[in-house]
Amino acid sequence: MPSQRIVTLLPSATEIVCALGFEDRLVGRSHECDYPPSVTRLPALTAPTFDVEGTSAEIDARVRDLVGRALSVYRVDAATLAELRPDVIVTQSQCDVCAVSMSDVETAVSRWIGARPTIVSLAPRRLEDVWKDIETVATALGAPERGVELADRLKRRCAEIEKRASTLSEHPSVACVEWIEPLMGAGNWIPEMVAMAGGVNLFGKAGEHSPYVQFDDLARHDPEIVLLAPCGFPIERTMKEFALLKGKPAWAGMKAAREGRVFVADGNHYFNRSGPRLVESVEILAEIVHPEVFRFGHEGSAWRRVSA
Repeated sequence: MPSQRIVTLLPSATEIVCALGFEDRLVGRSHECDYPPSVTRLPALTAPTFDVEGTSAEIDARVRDLVGRALSVYRVDAATLAELRPDVIVTQSQCDVCAVSMSDVETAVSRWIGARPTIVSLAPRRLEDVWKDIETVATALGAPERGVELADRLKRRCAEIEKRASTLSEHPSVACVEWIEPLMGAGNWIPEMVAMAGGVNLFGKAGEHSPYVQFDDLARHDPEIVLLAPCGFPIERTMKEFALLKGKPAWAGMKAAREGRVFVADGNHYFNRSGPRLVESVEILAEIVHPEVFRFGHEGSAWRRVSA
C-alpha cells in the first residue's frame, strides 16, 4: 500500500495514529490535537464556533445555545482540508460537543472532485471500544497487526493494575466530576477505570453518557474521594473552578474534604481522551485511590491533591 496522507480531527485519534507509528504520515489535525507535542507543527483544520474562555457555566450556556439552534459547535476549514489531499480522515460520532462531528466532515468533503478520502469514525463508550478503535484505525492504515499489538499491550497494563488492586481490602468510594457547573459525574469508560484502580464509582455508568448530578446528591453519598477532571480543562483552570464547590455549605462536612482526599487531574490530556493514554489515566486513579500501593510518577504533572 502506498504511503497514505492522514488527517485526524480529534486528539485521541491523533494519539492513536502516532502510537501506531504513523506520525510521519499526518498532514493535518484538529485545533485541540497537541500530543505528542510534535504534532502542533501541523495545520489545524478545525476551530470552535463559540468563545471557549470563561467559566464552566458560561461555556455550558454557549454550547447549549448552539445545540438548541441545531448549529455546529465546531467548524472545519474545508478549503485547507481539500488542499492537503488526505487519503484517510479520522473523526468521531460519539459526541457532537467534544469534537468535529461525522456530519461536519462529510459536509466538508461533499463537493470534492475526484477520489474521496476514507473516513474512519470512532464512537467509543467503554474501554473495550477504545481498544477496538485502535485496531480499526490500524486496519484503515494498512497495518492491522500494529493495532492488535498496541491494544494488547495497553490491555495488559490495565489488567496488571486491576489484578493488584483486587487483592486489597479497602475499596473507597469515588466521585469523579467531569464538569463543575452544571455538576456532572463521569460515564463512558471512567467507571470501569475506577473499578480497575480499586475504587467504587458513585456516579455514572459504564457505556453511558456522563450524568448530571445535584450537589445535594453528591453530599448525601459522601464520597471518600472526589476527583475533579473536567473535560477539556487543564489542572490550573480546574483549580479556579474548584471555588464553586468549595463554597457550598455542605462541602466542608463531606468525608473527602474532611480527610484531605480531594484531587484535581488534567481532564484535557487524560480521562476524556479515548486513546492510548487512558492507561495512564488508570495509573493516575490507582495512585489516588491506593497511594500506599501504586506509584507511577504522575503526581504533580497529571494530578494534584487540593486543599479542601
